[in-house]
Amino acid sequence: MIYDFLVIGGGIAGASAAFELAAHGSVLLLEAESTTGYHATGRSAALFTRNYGNPVVRKINAASAPFFRSPPAGFCETPLLTPRGSLTVAHPDHIGGLNDVLALSEPGEEVAAISSKDACEMVPFLRPERVGFAVFEANVADIDVANLHRSYLKRARARVAAILTKQPVAALSRYAGVWKVHTSNDTHSAATIINAAGAWADQVGALVGAQSIGLVPMRRTAIIIDAPEGIQCAGLPAVDFAGSGAYMKPDAGKLMASPGDAVPTDPHDAWADDMDIAVFADWIEHETTIKVEKIAHSWAGLRSFVPDEAPVVGFDTDVPGFFWLAGQGGFGIMMAPALAVLTAELCTQSTATTNAQFASALSPVRCIQPAKRTEHPMLSDKL
Repeated sequence: MIYDFLVIGGGIAGASAAFELAAHGSVLLLEAESTTGYHATGRSAALFTRNYGNPVVRKINAASAPFFRSPPAGFCETPLLTPRGSLTVAHPDHIGGLNDVLALSEPGEEVAAISSKDACEMVPFLRPERVGFAVFEANVADIDVANLHRSYLKRARARVAAILTKQPVAALSRYAGVWKVHTSNDTHSAATIINAAGAWADQVGALVGAQSIGLVPMRRTAIIIDAPEGIQCAGLPAVDFAGSGAYMKPDAGKLMASPGDAVPTDPHDAWADDMDIAVFADWIEHETTIKVEKIAHSWAGLRSFVPDEAPVVGFDTDVPGFFWLAGQGGFGIMMAPALAVLTAELCTQSTATTNAQFASALSPVRCIQPAKRTEHPMLSDKL
């Protein structure tokens, strides 16, 4: 069988693309691991906020918002979002970072300054002497990542998409307009390849002779710890520590915390470094009243970026029938609905492109032809 579309990668990007593409033709999704969503997607503790990332990412988040807040009928059995709120705090000498956050406020997505006293009452484990300024964003919500990913796969199958695991791609070839995708187990045929391989996307591109898009996987560490005795986590907002990159959020009665590190690395099955964990635990005890007596769980994930930190979505300029869906960085869960729709529209040459504003801004051209690169209007807040 020659599939219309073959998606490489079973994370949130590949799963959402398979769902949207399956409305237009036959789809095969290949996942290298024994389970889909094993790497970045399965290790994400995503929040939804329109006010996160660079101008391009924020506009994509806004385009995804209607899907998260009102999914298609029958898409999922439980809501995708749970209200959380987000508190950003800064040391007395770091007000500049909060001014940047306040500048993102807009009707319906307000970001409001609050007093240090109110911030410490909202999150009792904060040290008052370490909180000089604070802002609160009420419309931030937890994303049920497992529900979202599972529902995309389930609904893709309902549209007769085929999904195979344990299918690492070893080679690709193209003859007479048809791709042959060779895995360790099988050979599959398709008219169009969608490269949604996450941290491995440049490696997949190399298999077809495509130029590198400059993708750099960045390792991020996360830990699960207990909150101080007497503090109920469930109703707490997420907390960002301006100027440090660190953040915390409630997670099943405990606290998930990350130093917000971004360590360049090669694509691999990432794990948390013991020294990074120890340094971060010491930081937590210095900045909050939390005593890190035990790490209940630790892990690391890869967030993959190209230099301008916007995703890469579109057909390769030199390799026919090869489509990039990569470089989502740390925003892939939030952006998935909008990018999946854009992928389907570009792959089917839809004339009713709801996301036309993104097409040229996200094109691979900007990454693989740096000599000709110019700043696209989407990279400006003036759009």
